[in-house]
Amino acid sequence: MSDAAQPTAAEVRAAAEAVKAALDRHLEAVEARTGEDDQAVYRAFNTLAAAAEVYDEKLYDRYDEVTPFEIPGAEDSLPPYAGPDEPHALSVLIRRDYAVVEPQRLMAQAQRIADLDPDADSGSGVAAVAGSSVHAALGVLFGEYEPDEVASRHKEFGLEEGDSTLWISAVDELPEPGEWLDAPFDQADPQQIVCRFDVSSVFDDEELLDDADDRTGGELKGERA
Repeated sequence: MSDAAQPTAAEVRAAAEAVKAALDRHLEAVEARTGEDDQAVYRAFNTLAAAAEVYDEKLYDRYDEVTPFEIPGAEDSLPPYAGPDEPHALSVLIRRDYAVVEPQRLMAQAQRIADLDPDADSGSGVAAVAGSSVHAALGVLFGEYEPDEVASRHKEFGLEEGDSTLWISAVDELPEPGEWLDAPFDQADPQQIVCRFDVSSVFDDEELLDDADDRTGGELKGERA
């Protein structure tokens, strides 16, 4: 970056003062919070996140330094919550990614499951094909175990974890049975999210190391938790 494009020392100082003011406002909002879904706390959090992002960028551009902490930037945080103050129902949206790193192990486990099922050979042909392909094996595996159990035993099934996310969304009332089954994720509204938790190996790469160029991170990041 050229000197002309760099922020001035005064601009960096002003950004630091904005962070200090945002910290004070955030603490005041937390101290005066009226409940778990206090909108003033959310607004103060987002203001603090945005101020910290600006300061961090200006500090780096001017002095090639970074802050020793991480507050999610405004572009990474959830939008202001616009859901019901007292939700009467909720939707839990989960995505987990896996790589099939040991297909033979996966197919062997699926075959074992099918062989132990007394109904597997009752005309369905499941036992015969369970260990013949990854496609069939995955159907057997997820048909037998709940997703949480697969997550806790994924290595046993020849799988490797990728990213995962969990969204808890507030709704006024439960939808009618079968209402969203054709498109279960299309109605996910970020403004209805009460809290969200993300797990990704990319956060490991952001951990603060001795080298000041590396930034802080963690395996699990959550918002509005």
